[in-house]
Amino acid sequence: MSALTFTLKTRPDQRVDMSPLVCHALEKLDPTEIAAIKLHCGKRKVRVDELFTISGFDSTHILIKNSFSKLDYIGKELDGGIIHVEGDAGAYCGMGMKKGIINVLGNAGIYAGCEMKKGLLEISGNAGDFLGGALAGNKMGMKGGLILVKGNAGDRVGDHLRRGTILIEGGTGDYCGSRMIAGTIAVMGNTGKFLGHNMRRGTLLLWNMPKLSASFNDCGSHTLAFLPMLFDSFKELNSPFAESENAFNRVQRFAGDMAEIGRGEVLVKI
Repeated sequence: MSALTFTLKTRPDQRVDMSPLVCHALEKLDPTEIAAIKLHCGKRKVRVDELFTISGFDSTHILIKNSFSKLDYIGKELDGGIIHVEGDAGAYCGMGMKKGIINVLGNAGIYAGCEMKKGLLEISGNAGDFLGGALAGNKMGMKGGLILVKGNAGDRVGDHLRRGTILIEGGTGDYCGSRMIAGTIAVMGNTGKFLGHNMRRGTLLLWNMPKLSASFNDCGSHTLAFLPMLFDSFKELNSPFAESENAFNRVQRFAGDMAEIGRGEVLVKI
């Protein structure tokens, strides 16, 4: 059965709320019912078939073609199935995701994967600020699952991260791992200023030495037995994280943020 495909006809001037178009919500609907769903577009509501050409029938596998940066909330609270995005995704892609897979071939906007619980979010391009973070005013960001970014990410990656793993093949902006509660963030590229600002627990795994504040203590070099097991868990990914030459177990360890409870760690490849 062919994937349920939404092909964008023309790019609207206003932002579009794509949250109704998720696998579990469309499972029992026929094509005419799907076409009649109303999407918020700026201050008005428009039918799905006004914006998209609809084809295919398999709602467990959704394909969004000609996607661009104003299509927000793609895969919001996804509860199973696969969403494949050909092009860019707007803000809040994968927000509150419960399970399933979202694959974005382009870039993703701010708050991608924010407060997600389980599942896999893969972004082939760059990600905006607050990747895997918490919404403004909330105290918990990503609570589980895996985010893989093949490009760069913006500021505040993993802000208030509670659980789960964020893998970034490129670099990040400032405040990466800020206010982390737990979880793992791994960055192959360079990181910006104020790394791990006010982090309480959790692990930041780095391939390049960062600029750390004075509230992080140098704990010396260590061989950590859990790191080979962690890298082994990445072997199924289509990513440099799965390649054996990028794995390591010898690190320089920094503990912090001592301005908080100081149980977090920054591990830098030696």
